[in-house]
Amino acid sequence: MKHYAGLDVSLKETSICIVDEAGSICREMKAPSHPEDLARVLQDPTWRLARIGLEAGPLSQWLFSGLAHAGLPVVCIETRHTKAFLKAQVNKSDRNDARGIAQMMRVNLFRPVHVKTVTSQQRRALLTARKLLQEKAIAIENDIRGLLRNFGLKVGVIGPVGFDARIRELVDGRPELADIAASLLVARQTLREEVSRLHRKVLAIAREDGACRRLMAVPGVGPVVAVAFTSTIDVPARFRHSKAVGAALGLTPVLKESGESKRIGCVSLCGDGMMRTLLYEAAQVMLTRVKKWSWLKAWAMNIAKRGSLRKAIVALARRLAVTMHRMWSDGTEFRWTRDDAAACV
Repeated sequence: MKHYAGLDVSLKETSICIVDEAGSICREMKAPSHPEDLARVLQDPTWRLARIGLEAGPLSQWLFSGLAHAGLPVVCIETRHTKAFLKAQVNKSDRNDARGIAQMMRVNLFRPVHVKTVTSQQRRALLTARKLLQEKAIAIENDIRGLLRNFGLKVGVIGPVGFDARIRELVDGRPELADIAASLLVARQTLREEVSRLHRKVLAIAREDGACRRLMAVPGVGPVVAVAFTSTIDVPARFRHSKAVGAALGLTPVLKESGESKRIGCVSLCGDGMMRTLLYEAAQVMLTRVKKWSWLKAWAMNIAKRGSLRKAIVALARRLAVTMHRMWSDGTEFRWTRDDAAACV
């Protein structure tokens, strides 16, 4: 007889439920949220496990890798589908959630989630850290502006390079403000230096990765976008069609249809928010800063004429994702003219 297991993971402990083919509960217990402890429980020869369900979450990649390495049939399942399935339960608890996930495994009612490779996870961590430090540095700059504005000192429009000198110029002759500003400027400078250090790592990855170098041939796509795209997609073969990449990144409209009513809304905003933002910025750069014309830019400009520039940028961001995936999958170069690109997109 086959058995199915559901794992409801929390930071310290994981609730485990094992059911048989008829849906009867065979065993319920809790174990520490560590791959070795979970594998020790699930490798009991009493159970002939056909599937083990694990909801996508902060610990899912680590636990999935450990259980898969132990030879267990673990499946990482999509969070929204799991939430919709478990919502039918009256009482929500870790025990009930583990029961629900086990039943999902039994009836095969789930959507598996791709678990990224270690390399992609490390690259994503690098990009996340770089973005975090960058945001903190900008936040300190804005706080300095706000503090000085209370004393009638206006920083004005100034770039990152001249910001430090401008602040010291404004607080010159005011010892108390100068001392406060000096501490904030030191913190800002430290953050900027660390951002530069991490950015150099991103540049090194982009130079050494052949896929990144190929993607950077697309106008508007730089090293950060290329590295982020390869780490987000991870394995291009997991998408059967390149058009599915746009939907996976939340760049396709939401359709709401019921009876005679049919409404097409805004983009779904599902998937990776960082990647979606970077694609939007890349599309904006192509439309506003890249001077050389390409079939992609001309296509987006026609959309802007019929609608608005914002809609054109969103549409171009989706088309960029599709084009970059096709280039990566086929190993082809970017085509500047429409005729040359007919076979690429």
